[in-house]
Amino acid sequence: MTCERLSMSGWSGYFAGVGTICIWSGFIVFSRMGMVGHLNAYDITAMRFVVSFLITAPFVFAYWPRHLPLYKSLTIAACGPGAIYSMLMFTGLKTSPAAYAGVFANGTIPIFTAIIALCLMGTKLGPRGILAIAIIFAGGFAVGYNGLMTGGSEAIRGIFFFLSASFLLATYFVCLQLWKLTPKQAMIVVNVPTAMAFLPIWYFFLPSTMNTASLQEIVCHGLFQGIGPGVLAVLLMAYTVQKLGPTVNAGFAASVPAVAAIVAVPVLGEQLGLIDWIGMVAVTVGLLLLLWRR
Repeated sequence: MTCERLSMSGWSGYFAGVGTICIWSGFIVFSRMGMVGHLNAYDITAMRFVVSFLITAPFVFAYWPRHLPLYKSLTIAACGPGAIYSMLMFTGLKTSPAAYAGVFANGTIPIFTAIIALCLMGTKLGPRGILAIAIIFAGGFAVGYNGLMTGGSEAIRGIFFFLSASFLLATYFVCLQLWKLTPKQAMIVVNVPTAMAFLPIWYFFLPSTMNTASLQEIVCHGLFQGIGPGVLAVLLMAYTVQKLGPTVNAGFAASVPAVAAIVAVPVLGEQLGLIDWIGMVAVTVGLLLLLWRR
């Protein structure tokens, strides 16, 4: 590979993918912390979209994707990392450890993405891509093995919610490339319609436990969820898809369990064993193999 091909423009997609890993790892760990705290899933979702709406609403006129029919924009909003995705994740995390979210919500994203890309775009991975995805999933499973074994029957219920969230996000990745959305357009489409639909429903109809939470807890979750997953991760995901394609972006997303496991050590007090480290190495090897195809 020549120096000309290794331009900053080319590397920027990889940097965006790494940024997504960092933010999404914090999302899993921080959300798990919130779900065992005083806020319920509806409250955390609401705090996220209050903040992300305030940040993105001033740019609606400039960045709304006018080239898309309304139903496509609404599909992006519904499938992206918005209210439906957040509710599925938070509901799963209510009864399941973070390990489940890492394996089933993130580890399966490349699988769903490859299937959806094949159906909608005719994109085929090839043997090396399939091997890379298999290694990433196996590594993610190894990282979450202890949590899976100790989660119990109640935690298994979270698998359905995590797989549903994974399928939604995979659809979102493919549609971003299929319908040619820029990162700024994706940010607007995910946050503004979702906030306008969800916040009134939450305020008038959904149960809330915010009166039992401290102001510090509410502000911390609102700022992290709104700025991190709500704005920055949406921009970085869309940029990675734009530069590297949906399948490679899904590979970055599937690497989240390994990073989340490391973050969970100081934040949640979880411990890492030999099988966890083996899983992290496998995830790294699988991701490098997937990126090597480029």
